[in-house]
Amino acid sequence: MSTAASPQASDADCSPVVVMGVSGCGKSTVGKRLADYLGAAFVEGDGLHSPANVAKMRSGIPLDDADRGPWVDDIGALLARERTVVVSCSALKRSYRDRLRAVAGRPITFVFLQGSRAALAARMGERSGDYMPLSLLDSQLATLELPSGEADVVTIEIDQSPERIVALAMNNLAIRWGRSTTEETTGGK
Repeated sequence: MSTAASPQASDADCSPVVVMGVSGCGKSTVGKRLADYLGAAFVEGDGLHSPANVAKMRSGIPLDDADRGPWVDDIGALLARERTVVVSCSALKRSYRDRLRAVAGRPITFVFLQGSRAALAARMGERSGDYMPLSLLDSQLATLELPSGEADVVTIEIDQSPERIVALAMNNLAIRWGRSTTEETTGGK
């Protein structure tokens, strides 16, 4: 992948990255790979849910704003304190994204992974051991407020390989952070 920005970026020239979207879009897969390329920590946002939230989702009960509020605040606090980090977080509503921005207190770049319901359902059906059942996909899609007009959001369609998605994300991040998009991922500038 020689068209992506170089990894090990200095903390001064990149913002935290939130890989967002509904369940099944590939947030964890893409987030881990982005973090590797950037030399950043990766945090699985779902791991920050309270036990009560996890139990609710396992039971097929959608989370509401009251459930998600403390979780969004915890992720925002993480974005504020970690210098270089990539976090997976659904960030389904504009109000959640705005809250992440406010709590972080610094610029964030969102990578929105967008896909059709059919593609998302197929991906969720292939998973094992995940506490998010397929039955909650429709509630997530209903809750999702597309990030149209949000300048700090990069939208990438999921109907391509994870490698291609990461390459597109890296190129968009490089442009946003003022770097060349032809740098080698081996660290050369």
